[in-house]
Amino acid sequence: MKLSRIALAVALTPACVLAEQPLSREQALQLSDTLITASRSVEQRSASSAASTVFTRADIERLRPVSVPHLLAQVPGVQIANYGARGAAYGLYVRGSNTAQTLVLIDGVRADLATGNGAVLQFLNVDQIERIEVLRGSRSAIHGADAMGGVIQIFTRRGDVQGLQPRLRLAAGSDSTFERSLGLSGGNERTRFDLSAGLIETAGIDRTNTSHPTDEDDDAYRNRSLALTLSHRLSDSLEAGIALRDQRGKTEVDNPFGHEDPPGSWIYNPAKPYDRYSLNTTSAWLEGQLSHHWQSRLELGHSENKQQNLDKLFSVSTVNNTYRDSVNWLNTLTLNDGHSLLLGAEYLNDKVRSTNNFAVSNRDNKAVFAQHSYKGERFGTELGMRHDDNQQFGAENTFNGALSYQLNPANQLILSYSEGFRVPTFADLYWPLFDGYQGNPDLTPEKSRSYELQWRSQLGERTELEASVYRTDFRDLIATVTTNDFPWEGTSANINRARVNGFDTTLRHELMGWQGELGLSLVDPRDRSTGDVLPNRAKRTLNLNLDRRFGDFGVGATFTAVSETYASSVNGTRLPGYGVLDLRASWQASSELTLDLKLANILDKDYSRLLYTYSQDWQEYGYREMPFSAMLGLTWTPSL
Repeated sequence: MKLSRIALAVALTPACVLAEQPLSREQALQLSDTLITASRSVEQRSASSAASTVFTRADIERLRPVSVPHLLAQVPGVQIANYGARGAAYGLYVRGSNTAQTLVLIDGVRADLATGNGAVLQFLNVDQIERIEVLRGSRSAIHGADAMGGVIQIFTRRGDVQGLQPRLRLAAGSDSTFERSLGLSGGNERTRFDLSAGLIETAGIDRTNTSHPTDEDDDAYRNRSLALTLSHRLSDSLEAGIALRDQRGKTEVDNPFGHEDPPGSWIYNPAKPYDRYSLNTTSAWLEGQLSHHWQSRLELGHSENKQQNLDKLFSVSTVNNTYRDSVNWLNTLTLNDGHSLLLGAEYLNDKVRSTNNFAVSNRDNKAVFAQHSYKGERFGTELGMRHDDNQQFGAENTFNGALSYQLNPANQLILSYSEGFRVPTFADLYWPLFDGYQGNPDLTPEKSRSYELQWRSQLGERTELEASVYRTDFRDLIATVTTNDFPWEGTSANINRARVNGFDTTLRHELMGWQGELGLSLVDPRDRSTGDVLPNRAKRTLNLNLDRRFGDFGVGATFTAVSETYASSVNGTRLPGYGVLDLRASWQASSELTLDLKLANILDKDYSRLLYTYSQDWQEYGYREMPFSAMLGLTWTPSL
């Protein structure tokens, strides 16, 4: 049935000639009003049908987030549940979807775990990031599996200056936290590069409320990182490049239940667990303007995500490693009269190595996709389709379409429809019985259909508004089914139906020199079989950012408010809402030296994420978030 949509898309595609040469990716990475991830080619944000948020390098330096999850919490429609302080696990919920339903890319390479849910974004060094693009809403017709709730793409820092530009950053703060990074960027008209190394260390906090005496200590975190990007223009129409990232270290974790010894006995002894991790991605590309109307890009990718779980009190350890290889061939035809066509092919291989001895540990996926876009004076259309052939689950077709209408120069409406799917991870399928949880080899892929209406408006010379109302219907949603209020007990299963109704908006305004940005999200995510709210999703979130410059000085504040949530799918344990206020300041002491100060959770609010209610003595235990903390940093960029 969906194949008829392919025929329709092809039939509507004209054979035309090029209108003009597009902006290169390396140029687009420096701009806040461009977008790459939505159509996998450079376009203006205003011309894209995707609801999006872009963080440039300047935004990152202004906000000074301690981690990528903390930065993503500023996006309307995105919720983050942090299970402890820096370096701890987290939950990512984009428009009511769960963590595994949002695709994460690093320089075009998939970074999601094949042995768990989502990507380990908490381990990425934000000082080595050039740009982050966040798409809200399904993009499976372009990106394939896992892009049901949205897509997040992280770009490694690029060289953007002629000659050489060294940089040094030192920062120190609460809980014996120290950050050091050293970088060098530069280039000429044909070659650009950026090389950086970093070290982050913190004694941390006690991530959970006390259970066993061994659980009372602070949980430390250490991260060593190395990043390199290099691009070279072989000719006026051909460019090659490579991007490398390597993050590795150690993070201590808390387990209030202690260690089950022997396994399966339900007898718990004190424990002092910690994880050793390694995350590295390699992306290489060759991009060329093959003709006046044809731009082609070949991408090769490899990622490795290694996790080793250990315990200081026990000799037993577990290993869960993910390896991915990918090849992408993207072709953009820019046609006359506002028409353009994207054609692509993709190959992906997932491989895992685990002490859990999964029944299946290797699979590949082949895909082809096409999308036609038209941009007229008042109307615009988008029609796309993707065909995936998964070695384990067979064929899947996904479709997307959008219609835009320019009411007047200041107001635009976009109506869109998109389909999505997610293939179960190896852990979903084959995780062995452990601590009351077990995988399910009979799982089927999740599927979704989304409908969205966007309004984009320039309300005034200094006021912008973006608003979206949407609905997503899920089928065969994969979740842990529990028989009581113990969210760690159960097995993976396909919930028959779930739906999410939502609204999110962003308002930007300048008043008396103050730059303000307000983000609001209202979401109602429910299991349609039971009527229960899906766990860890707050119905209301609000973010407010205010910033102003006074000559060489800059000040700013961020306020985040999150309503109550539920800890499990049975809606038994209610997690209270919270509000957090952060303050920041910076001083451009000279052309080479900048000082910055970040005061996080200035009101010292306790917004612990209570996750479970059971222990040997039926006490409640939960994860603690960061109390009030301060960080003072220095950035030196000497001239050569």
